[in-house]
Amino acid sequence: MHEERIRRLPDLDHLSTLAATVLLAFALARFIDLPPRQFGFELFDTYFGFEFNPQSLSSILIAGLTAAGARWLLREHPAAEKKNLVEHLFLPALTALVIGLPLSQIPFSPMWWVGFGLGGLLLILVLIAEYIVIDPDDVLFAPAAAGLTILSFALYLVLTVALRFAGLRLFQLIPLLAAAVGLVSLRALRLRLPLRWAYLQAGLVTLITMQVASALHYWPFTPAAFGLALLGPAYALTDLAGNLAEGEPLSQAAIEPAVVLGLIWLAAFFIN
Repeated sequence: MHEERIRRLPDLDHLSTLAATVLLAFALARFIDLPPRQFGFELFDTYFGFEFNPQSLSSILIAGLTAAGARWLLREHPAAEKKNLVEHLFLPALTALVIGLPLSQIPFSPMWWVGFGLGGLLLILVLIAEYIVIDPDDVLFAPAAAGLTILSFALYLVLTVALRFAGLRLFQLIPLLAAAVGLVSLRALRLRLPLRWAYLQAGLVTLITMQVASALHYWPFTPAAFGLALLGPAYALTDLAGNLAEGEPLSQAAIEPAVVLGLIWLAAFFIN
């Protein structure tokens, strides 16, 4: 069993090369100092304005670089030839994006270096876990899948808080949140049900969560409380969908998601 575990871990040299490349990109991005540009258009007497921020664009490009590097790393897995690796690229890219957004805003200080180091460690752990879950028969699949699920919702929370802090308008916020919660829910359900894709369930989770986001957008929530208020339904509905897909009756399947939703919303209330 020990040999099985060692064989299914990524090559250390390739893993360190990828992590070093991404971290170098984060460091170089700090030297981009260009002013943001405003542009927009008017439709039905309503002006839709956008801000082009070079720092945010660099974070998106680094996320793309991370996804490409993750594919290069994961292709070495013995079971990679039989699988489409696209599903394993989303979380590394999201991790890089969530790491890059605050690093591009925080000035150079000891706190920046702490975030830089912790971000690199987090990215390495995500890459190792994604490598493991390529094969559902891997002896480490269950803990790796659980860790990726928890991390994906944690990243969704951080992204939601960051978007709220940025003060985006509703028409700008909803598409970004919808894409994030849809992919996070779909990935979590795929890890729980590795033999099928739960597109319908993830779509319903996205639709309901965006209805909640639209309702709460104009409420006086702090960014942290807003993030928790949206994390609650996203996680609870995904968990409910997974329970139902595994054959649990509705009365039993809804107990844990309802408790988790109540606790998260209670935390959001006290934080606000």
